Amino acid sequence: MSSTQGARARARTEVTAAIKDEARRQLAAEGAAKLSLRAVARELGMVSSALYRYFPSRDDLLTALIIDAYDSLGEAAETAHAALPDDTAPLRRWTTVCEAVRAWALDHPHEYALIYGSPVPGYAAPPTTVPSAARVGLLLVEIVGDAHQDGAALPPLPEELRPEAERLSADISPALPPEAAPGLVAAWSQLFGLVGFEVFGQFNRMVTDRAELFRYAAGRLGEGVGLTGA
Repeated sequence: MSSTQGARARARTEVTAAIKDEARRQLAAEGAAKLSLRAVARELGMVSSALYRYFPSRDDLLTALIIDAYDSLGEAAETAHAALPDDTAPLRRWTTVCEAVRAWALDHPHEYALIYGSPVPGYAAPPTTVPSAARVGLLLVEIVGDAHQDGAALPPLPEELRPEAERLSADISPALPPEAAPGLVAAWSQLFGLVGFEVFGQFNRMVTDRAELFRYAAGRLGEGVGLTGA
């Protein structure tokens, strides 16, 4: 790459980052539904036609912000998990990831709302968001799969649930026993429900020590999928 091409690439990276930063400010002030490319361009002193060379539509910009948010959340969870000693008990691995998710959400409430809040009218997330969105879930699957390879016990499945459990297990990971799959899906949804209640204020005037409540609840979710060893 020539020095001219390198300078252009750096300039494009810097402008892209500035556009995203301004869009995040608008998300915080107005919400995703009111995100406007023209407003972003105006705040950056750009003409709209110039901004469209970076993001052809509002949906393209939203998609970039969504992928960034999922990746930031996934990186926070993976970094917390990677810092644990190799011999950390499965339940402790699980609660560490859960607490990292909560901490990230509290530090990034508007980005959390973008990915786990109300759908944006007229927007449908494309398949390109899936790998980033799956990072936390795959990490939890890894923890549960490792535990069950080591012999963690689970209660038997109701026979009427077995076909769905086997389908879920095949779709999620071959390492995940069918007996664990429904509980894991339920725990994953409850984890983000707990976080959402705190981020969006539903615990106001009800829960004072939210960190301890979350730690307790995350532990019970882990136990529900057969994890042990706090």
